[in-house]
Amino acid sequence: MRTSLWAIVLSVSFPLAAPAVEAHHESKTAASPATGQMAEGEVRKVDKDARKITIKHGPLVSLDMPPMTMVFQVKEAAMLEQVKAGDKVKFAAEKIGGRYTVTRIQAGE
Repeated sequence: MRTSLWAIVLSVSFPLAAPAVEAHHESKTAASPATGQMAEGEVRKVDKDARKITIKHGPLVSLDMPPMTMVFQVKEAAMLEQVKAGDKVKFAAEKIGGRYTVTRIQAGE
């Protein structure tokens, strides 16, 4: 009985070390707007006073959002100087402070 009790005490006190395993997984940030993933869309309206832009867009993978037309805030007002209604654009958006916000935008080719 003493031998089995010591075996239990030792196994609890000194568990065998698990072999080191390297974890190779993709981070969700790999698809974030900061890394370059841009969605495509068409500008429907630019509201410089309200710092908003309406874009009819394709899927926004980084936000898990299907294609639709929606109004976004812009991170910087100067972004609205780069585009006008009817322009095809590539853009990145994030949810910042509870609002969908365009963080980068460029006129399409």
